[in-house]
Amino acid sequence: MNFEGLFIYDMANNHQGDLGHGLRIIKDFAKVSSEKSVRGAMKFQYRQLATFIHPDYRDYEGNKHLSRFISTELSSEDYGVLAASAKEQGLVTISTPFDEESVDLIEKLRIDIIKIASCSAQDWPLLERVALAGKPVICSTAGLNITQIDDIVSFFEKHGTEFALMHCVAIYPTPFDKLALNQIKLLSRRYPQVTIGFSTHEDPDCLDAVKIAYAKGARIFERHVGVNTDKYKLNGYSSTPEQVASWIDSYKETLDGCGPSGRAPVSQEEEASLQSLSRGVFLKNPVAKGEEIKRDNVVFSMPILKGQLKSGLWADGLIADKGYSAAEPVPASLRDISMSDQDTVNRTILQVKGMLNNAKIFLGDDCSVELSHHYGLDRFREFGAVIIDCINRDYCKKLIIQLPRQKHPYHYHKKKEETFQVLSGSVEVELEGEMRTMLPGDKCLVERDKWHKFQTLHGVIFEEVSTTHFNNDSFYEDPLISEIPRESRKTKIDLGLRLQMNSELLEEDDKSNCL
Repeated sequence: MNFEGLFIYDMANNHQGDLGHGLRIIKDFAKVSSEKSVRGAMKFQYRQLATFIHPDYRDYEGNKHLSRFISTELSSEDYGVLAASAKEQGLVTISTPFDEESVDLIEKLRIDIIKIASCSAQDWPLLERVALAGKPVICSTAGLNITQIDDIVSFFEKHGTEFALMHCVAIYPTPFDKLALNQIKLLSRRYPQVTIGFSTHEDPDCLDAVKIAYAKGARIFERHVGVNTDKYKLNGYSSTPEQVASWIDSYKETLDGCGPSGRAPVSQEEEASLQSLSRGVFLKNPVAKGEEIKRDNVVFSMPILKGQLKSGLWADGLIADKGYSAAEPVPASLRDISMSDQDTVNRTILQVKGMLNNAKIFLGDDCSVELSHHYGLDRFREFGAVIIDCINRDYCKKLIIQLPRQKHPYHYHKKKEETFQVLSGSVEVELEGEMRTMLPGDKCLVERDKWHKFQTLHGVIFEEVSTTHFNNDSFYEDPLISEIPRESRKTKIDLGLRLQMNSELLEEDDKSNCL
């Protein structure tokens, strides 16, 4: 079930026990969803009042909700009519059951999603019945401590239930300073595999909360809704169709403002703006053809001209390709901007640091790091991996990191048995000709003498736990790899990210500049 981008309209008891009024609410909010091009869901609340309220307490005045439930009661047949109307008008159907019998009604009416109210989130007899229904579930978390939310997550995971969580505050209406929107971020971090939403009860004219909620990570949004008429008036936390339309507009503005989650290439408009503020390289004094252009003979000034070298690309050692006069711009063509081996290493390490930070994986300073490049550094972005050795005793632990679209060729080990477990990202592992896609948490055992290779589309970090690692215990399908000495296929790096002396990678005078 894709919960993301779902807008839930909670009718609750705002139908007022009037079937016709309930149908009007559905019609008006289906129109809002259609006009705003969002995926809308109409939510009902089911209570079997004959048993839900104890017969001896139907007139009990100590609970304000009882008289409201009784005065707005609809029949199961009425709820069937409402559900059918919602489906006919393109809305997802959701219902909150407050008793086990109401789950029976949900199954009978083929409601799409079950919603668990915060007050029922620890009602285990009800939750057991909900899990048996086998339907997707959205659970609100108002008033629950983190241990209780852990219990909910564990319960639904154990039962194989598709579910989402909703941050919610059970104050009606909720003052802005009580919204506690940081809880959305907390839930997103604690349960990264779960879609998190925001079930809201603030003033319907407040449009800031939905913006903040989206920015904090909420991807489902719920409001109480209804329609004002001469006969029926809404409470202080329920929204009219016009207010929900503004609410969705506010969400969409935030969506546009936040932009993509990845780092997209710069737009032409932004590139032109930055270019207009950049400095170019100009000569102070004339230089002859073949003469070296030195730093003390250039100045960095605006404007930058077409084809001119930017100040940020300046490098010592440029050789004039012709005679240049004073104040003449230095052309960009004099600078070789092809990526050197050091550039490859430096950029790789920076990217790996970002991947580790994003995955919240932290390493001690006693680990060793190497770039494994089977066909040389110039093909590292195609074939290779970054290998971090954490422990190597009778047992061994490594982290294997691959950048997007990297491959590791077919090979086997004679001495080492290993198990891979994905920590972040995804990887395709081919073991003895059988391909499998591994996601975070997945494990794969690779026994001795078993051919295996792996590759990733979007990048991966996985843990390798094995018996003792021995150098020269990797035997490759491609004989070209074996012909390259092992030390020429490895670039050692310390955790301070400074290159160690190892191959002809760097000139001596470059080593002080390594990351």
